[in-house]
Amino acid sequence: MTQVNTFHQQVVLITAAGSGLGRGIAIDLANRGASVYVWDRDASALQDLSEYAKAEKLMITTSVVDLASEQEVETAFKTTISQSKKIDVLINNAGGSLHTPFHFLKQTKEDWDRVFNLNLMLTVKLTQLVIPCMLEMQYGRIINLGSKAGRYGSLFAGANYVAVKGAIHALTLQLAQEFGPQGITCNAICPGAVMTPRVKGLLKERQSDEQRERILNEIPVRRHGELEDIANSVAFLASPESGFITGVLLDVNGGQAMST
Repeated sequence: MTQVNTFHQQVVLITAAGSGLGRGIAIDLANRGASVYVWDRDASALQDLSEYAKAEKLMITTSVVDLASEQEVETAFKTTISQSKKIDVLINNAGGSLHTPFHFLKQTKEDWDRVFNLNLMLTVKLTQLVIPCMLEMQYGRIINLGSKAGRYGSLFAGANYVAVKGAIHALTLQLAQEFGPQGITCNAICPGAVMTPRVKGLLKERQSDEQRERILNEIPVRRHGELEDIANSVAFLASPESGFITGVLLDVNGGQAMST
């Protein structure tokens, strides 16, 4: 896929991008000319991504990182910044419901801790590491992967996931307010269901065929999201051209949920 080279000499760091949605975003930005650094714990997925990038002549550098380990995150950041010298764009993609129970009364403290640590506290930690680099340049783009769930509730992910995405949305607004004067924007993409293998599995597990068909027919564009829908939205908010847009929670859900 050929893209306009709008990210020439731009350095992007994205978490949990060895597969699924993150991989799609990483490849899209590399196609647009960015030098992309990908962190993930799945060594096999990263190897596959590296081979793809080499074959397509894309600038994607992969690192195996246990994103649940604060020490590994700090070490990976030092290594990445020593190689890249700067980070123009941070995409906090790591997260998910981690297949914890849907029903609130079945969720344990451990379920809440796991979901909050990976979704929220990793975002906080990594953003704290990256922002000083952006302050030096007086430029930066931070994109947080939120969710329709955090704005409108969810039909297949539980209360812990809904709550943590809501927290990420609130964090996004505060960062936008605090660092806008220094040329750093912060926005969140809030997707509906995007048809990655993980989401397909959750939908099949937690909804009947009839429920899925009914929900699909209630979406104005009559389809679920695809990787390209999210990647295109991320690319715009990550681009130099989006400098007057910050503090936005961008719904990308085909009109399934709307607000004024």
